[in-house]
Amino acid sequence: MNNSSAGRMRSARPRPTVTAQSGVGLIEVLIAVLVLSIAFLGIAALQAVSLSTNNSAMARSMATIASYSILDAMRADIGGARSGAYNTSTPIAANACPAASGSLASFQLNRWCSDELGNKSLGAVASTTGKIACTAAGTASAECTVTITFDDSRTGAGGSSSQQVITKAML
Repeated sequence: MNNSSAGRMRSARPRPTVTAQSGVGLIEVLIAVLVLSIAFLGIAALQAVSLSTNNSAMARSMATIASYSILDAMRADIGGARSGAYNTSTPIAANACPAASGSLASFQLNRWCSDELGNKSLGAVASTTGKIACTAAGTASAECTVTITFDDSRTGAGGSSSQQVITKAML
């Protein structure tokens, strides 16, 4: 062997071989993006249903608060409640509140209609109505029923456009 050829020995490098793919291919990335997109659409739909259901619950809560409000006003004027001064023969529409005349009952009915029935949650529209029926019970109390009807069409699919909250109380 020649000395010159001994100095030229090649370093032992491994030959390139076919190895397993290390990395993410374009197809895998596209599938991952598709799955995430579908998940985000589902979350957005769930959020929309949640918002409409919360609006409906808020409207029912506001109707309950409105019924308690007039019941408290009648409790303060138990004589008027027992005599039927708060009774309404036809439902009071929130967009056509009765005028406040000289009596305490008519003033409180006017304030109840404009402040509670005609608020932004229930809407000052003809479909939002309130009806009161009180009868004397015993010697110093009255049995009253307050019925509030409102439009709940914002509930979405499956919801009724007309909801009623009926509150009965012994004053």
